[in-house]
Amino acid sequence: MSNTPEVDRGPLVTPVRVVIALCLVAPFVAMLWVGSFSKTDPTLIGIPFFYWYQMLWVLISTALTMTAYQLWQRDQRARASQQGGASK
Repeated sequence: MSNTPEVDRGPLVTPVRVVIALCLVAPFVAMLWVGSFSKTDPTLIGIPFFYWYQMLWVLISTALTMTAYQLWQRDQRARASQQGGASK
């Protein structure tokens, strides 16, 4: 038995955390599904699809990672305020 009180942290899987996971998993799925982009057409300014598709995902991955980070920060602040409000 420990002397620390039980703290209700809420559910571990929330809709926000599912969105965060999807934001982080989407680039991996897109890049591992090689059959979807292993072609040369359509070209963009003379660059084959294979290359510009991957470079586009660099930008998309950055945006998704930033979104996931912002959502995580918001989730952590909400949990901290719930715990602080419950104990006061």
